[in-house]
Amino acid sequence: MPDQPAAMPLARFKVLDLTRVRAGPTCVRQLADWGAQVIKIEAPPSPGEGLGGPRLGPDFQNLHRNKRSLTLDLKSADGLEIFRKLVRDADVVVENYRPDVKERLGIDYPALKAINPRLVYASISGFGQSGPYRDRPGFDQIAQGMGGLMSITGLPGQGPVRVGIPVADLSAGIFTAMGILVALLEREVSGEGQWVESSLLAAQIAMLDFQGARWTIAHEVPEQAGNDHPTSIPTGVFQTSDGYINIASAGDEIFGRLCKALDQPELAQHPDYKTGKSRSDNRKALNAAIEAVTRTRTSAEWIDRLNNAGVPSGPIYRMNEVFADPQVKHLGIAQRVHHKTLGDIELIGQAVTLSRTPSRLKTASPDAGEHTDAILGELGYSAGDIAALKSKGVV
Repeated sequence: MPDQPAAMPLARFKVLDLTRVRAGPTCVRQLADWGAQVIKIEAPPSPGEGLGGPRLGPDFQNLHRNKRSLTLDLKSADGLEIFRKLVRDADVVVENYRPDVKERLGIDYPALKAINPRLVYASISGFGQSGPYRDRPGFDQIAQGMGGLMSITGLPGQGPVRVGIPVADLSAGIFTAMGILVALLEREVSGEGQWVESSLLAAQIAMLDFQGARWTIAHEVPEQAGNDHPTSIPTGVFQTSDGYINIASAGDEIFGRLCKALDQPELAQHPDYKTGKSRSDNRKALNAAIEAVTRTRTSAEWIDRLNNAGVPSGPIYRMNEVFADPQVKHLGIAQRVHHKTLGDIELIGQAVTLSRTPSRLKTASPDAGEHTDAILGELGYSAGDIAALKSKGVV
């Protein structure tokens, strides 16, 4: 039986994971970390295909923890029959095929709803399940560009810049997981499942937040602002005697505190900097005036001095420094699991905590087909049946 502890909040839900790459696995990871019984369905390995390579790399390991793996050829009649048996008592199916692919395989929502009306079926695509771009392949950077993010990222005049993480993929996965949870809650009232959809493009546009609303409401076209906040000035990166720090000074009150902490109280009353608009209009001169002072002390000195004065400030870490920070260690977001090949490894945990039923990283990412025999056994297949399916390449 699945090895998720019964006390976890989503332990009563069975999830069939048909996803690949990142957005879909990110969605399922959200559910798996809270105890959902996840079966990751993968194509049977090709003859001679090993278990190493990308599967043992950081990316795969971080995406697929807390899951069991079943290899299954969905293009075969036997494989499709096994999948349909799994669907009968599943709560959720998550897929990120192109719309035409799942219809061709016969695993689209209408087909599976006929088997299990309570099923919550979640689809993630590049551009949506309908519309003129329905059949286009999706990729994170394409969504970053079409969703406007690359036009507002980078230094002024630099040209489009991608963000350093696959933000469209990740946000589409998280939004879809939220949609699944809403659908499961609604099912408790109606008794019926439904189709949950998201796309990289929609998720990326939603993540624009106030930058997008600047256009939809005020018809402003945001430009690249580099390390400066586009509207709260001065907020940005400032050089110190030994590196760089972030300072966030939004509003007149915090700006006044900043000026006092810099021993430059007169800046707050300077006509070029007295209001939010004037600070925005004269941001280059103001930033230069601030940086002339910040260069006189170390980053650590300024971070302590500014935070003690009630001015948000912090270091700009490289990745090794992130996980060495005492507050990051206190949060416990890097969590250890044991992998039979890699040994003890640390993965990135959830960013939200629950007081009674926290998320848990219990198992490392599985080998392909690691749980095939056990899962088929739960469906009633005998050892002989399983051997025959393996001989035909179904599993």
